[in-house]
Amino acid sequence: MGPANPFLGVTLHAIGGFAAGSFYIPFKKVRQWSWETYWLVGGVFSWIIAPWIIALLTIPNLWTVLSTSPAGSLLGCYGFGLLWGIGGLTFGLSMRYLGMSLGYALALGFCAAFGTLIPPLAGGTFGSLLESFSGWLTLSGVLLCLVGIGICGRAGISKEQELSEEAKRATIREFDFKKGVWVAIFCGIMSACMAFGIAVGKPIAELALAQGAETLWQNGPVFIVILAGGFTTNLLWCLYLHRINHSAGDYLEGSPGLLVVNYFFSALAGVTWYFQFMFYGMGTTQMGAFDFSSWSLHMAFIIIFSNIWGIFFKEWKGTSSRTHRLIAMGILVLILSTLLIGYGNSLAAPPSPPERP
Repeated sequence: MGPANPFLGVTLHAIGGFAAGSFYIPFKKVRQWSWETYWLVGGVFSWIIAPWIIALLTIPNLWTVLSTSPAGSLLGCYGFGLLWGIGGLTFGLSMRYLGMSLGYALALGFCAAFGTLIPPLAGGTFGSLLESFSGWLTLSGVLLCLVGIGICGRAGISKEQELSEEAKRATIREFDFKKGVWVAIFCGIMSACMAFGIAVGKPIAELALAQGAETLWQNGPVFIVILAGGFTTNLLWCLYLHRINHSAGDYLEGSPGLLVVNYFFSALAGVTWYFQFMFYGMGTTQMGAFDFSSWSLHMAFIIIFSNIWGIFFKEWKGTSSRTHRLIAMGILVLILSTLLIGYGNSLAAPPSPPERP
C-alpha cells in the first residue's frame, strides 16, 4: 500500500460530497410516479447495478475476494447494511418533507456525530488520538465540523420560523416540519451504520488488495455487501408501500415518452448516489492514520453542496438577512473544518519513502 495523501483524500471526499448533495435533483424531473416507485428504481441502480459494475472493472478476481472473505465480515457488512438501509430510506423521506437544505443539515448532523466518533471508541483507538498534536488537530476539525452542521441546522430552523406554510410549500411540495424532523433524527442515527459497515469490512478490502486491486478501489467489494443489505430493507418497504398505495402499476403505466424520462432520471439519481460512496471509499484510503475523520468530511461536503443547491432552487427565498448569514457562516465553518481535518491527517501520515537514485 502506498503512502497516504490526505489532501487527495479531501479532494475525493469533496467529489463524493458533491454527488451525494446532488443525487436527489434528477428525481425532480420524475412525473406521475409515487415516491416508492422512483426511489426503488433509483435504488436498483445505486445499490445493485453500479456497485457491481465498478467492482468488476476495478477488482481483480472479485469472485475470489467475496468467496474467501471471513463470514463474520460478510455478515457484519450485510447486517450494518440492513440498518443503514433504514437510514437511507428515511433520508429520502426527510428530503421529501424538509427539502434539501434543512433535510440534509438535520439528518447529517446526527449522522456525522455517531459515524465519526463511535468507530474509534468501539475499536479502542480513541485514546491514541489524544497523544499527539495531529490527533488533537484532527479532533478539533471534527468538532468544528459538528459546529458548522449545527449552524446550518439553526439556519434551517430560522427559515421554518420565518416563512409561511404557503411559501414553504411553493418550493417543497410536501413540506411537513414536525414529521420531517423526527424522520431526519432517526435517519441520521441509522445512516451512521455505513461507517460501521466499512470498518467491519476491512478484512474484505485487505483481500482485494492481496488480489492486486489498487489501493483507491479496495472498498468496492465491501460496498457490494453493505449495499445489498441496504437494498433488502428498501425493497421490502417499497413493496409494502406499493401494496397499500396500489402504486405497483407505475412501472408500466403512462406514455412511452413519460416512462423513458422517468426511468432515465431515476437511474441517473441512483448512479449519482453511488458515486458518493465510490469516492468516499477512495478518499478513506488516503486519509492516513486517522481515517475515522473521513465520515465528518463526507458529511460536511454533502451539507456544503446540498445547501448550495438549496440556494439555487430558491429554498431560502423570502428569509431574512440573518438567516442568509447563518447559512453562509455554516458553509464557511464546514469548509474550514475540512481543511483542518485534512491538515491533521497529513501530519499523522507516514512520510513518503525516498526516491531511488
